[in-house]
Amino acid sequence: MQNYFDFKSQNTNYKTEILAGITTFLATMYIIVVNPAILTNSGMPFSGLLTATVLVSAFSSIAMGIYAKNPIVIAPGMGINAFFTYSVVLGMGVKWEVALGTVFWSGVIFLLLSVFNIRVKILQAIPRQLRFAIAAGIGLFITFIGFENAKFIVANPATLVGIAKLNSITVTFLVGLIVTAILVIKRIKGALIAGIVFTTLIAIPIGRLYGDASAINFGTSTLVTWRGLFALPDFSLILKLDFVNSIQLALFPVIFAFLFTDMFDSISTFIGVAEAADLIDETGEPRRVKESLIADAFSTTISGLLGSSSGTAYIESAAGVEEGGRTGLTAVVAGLLFLPFMFFSPLLSVVPAIATAPALILVGVFMMKPVVKINWNQLDDAIPAFFGMILIPLTYSITQGIIWGFISWTIIKLALGKKEEVSWMLIVIDILAIAAILI
Repeated sequence: MQNYFDFKSQNTNYKTEILAGITTFLATMYIIVVNPAILTNSGMPFSGLLTATVLVSAFSSIAMGIYAKNPIVIAPGMGINAFFTYSVVLGMGVKWEVALGTVFWSGVIFLLLSVFNIRVKILQAIPRQLRFAIAAGIGLFITFIGFENAKFIVANPATLVGIAKLNSITVTFLVGLIVTAILVIKRIKGALIAGIVFTTLIAIPIGRLYGDASAINFGTSTLVTWRGLFALPDFSLILKLDFVNSIQLALFPVIFAFLFTDMFDSISTFIGVAEAADLIDETGEPRRVKESLIADAFSTTISGLLGSSSGTAYIESAAGVEEGGRTGLTAVVAGLLFLPFMFFSPLLSVVPAIATAPALILVGVFMMKPVVKINWNQLDDAIPAFFGMILIPLTYSITQGIIWGFISWTIIKLALGKKEEVSWMLIVIDILAIAAILI
């Protein structure tokens, strides 16, 4: 196994990779409950969705680790699941079986684009200045998610967002954040895991000795809640997709929307994690990118078969990379850790959102490193890069950030007569991006 994952050249070992896998799992395990909670509004059973989410996350991540040998977890994507539920099923009145079929067909197209290197060419068409910006933008985004999960940043009708008042939850979160930050600064192995465990433990008294989590939209009065140990898996959604009716002409825009969103979520994640962690090959491209994109396309395809919205690469994978994960063993460990939760899903309720929030925020710090590589003195580089970086967190969408970064880069470069900096593939991407906006 050491030779297969090439531990020597990556300067890693079993302990580091396993700790990194555990860290990545802890940062992404929320999807086991959150994905079913969103998709169940489409009419699918929650228990079946939970099983499908676990299977997609496990198989996809293991495939990424073994085939692509990269430390990146793949699971059903946030945002894509909301589009599936609220836009396609509820908004367009498409039956969920048919919607699952559109996910499957988008995965098939995705797989063909990956096998024939078209997706690699798309990635190579992205200017390096925009790659640095995307990595930094994802860092800002994941930090924002962390603060939001902890209810430290909240909605404010006057200013859109604002800082919450200090209470038992925000103070507990801040203590966890400071302790985790100190552990990270001291470069203690397993710092993020230790921070998650520590924050979970100090959150136990909330709702029991003081405070009330239900008053701050956490659902129950206690923040750390025991909901049992065992639950049987439900395989009722497997192969329930409608293959035939999902490829009718009227649904082509839906297939394209799934394809486009998944493509640029995954590409931007590979770029962001690779640039931040220096997982770059000798040509300057993300390591084993073709294999990684094939693994991602495989995930989308099996998502439709197993009963979930599209799988995609997760930005939270950066948490494991920060812990030292450098090889596919990190993704394999994370993937394997999903499987027991087909039976022990209630255990996930023990770890509250404020416990994983410090890890996400500190990963955001780690992912900001490429921002210094942006040529801020060259404004025709800096302005599109800034648009791409800042719009990721402000629109709450990686896809929107990268779209407007592309479009602004193309317009500015062509207006200045720098046609050599705009490839034909980038122009094709711009056309597809505009089409995606108009759908």
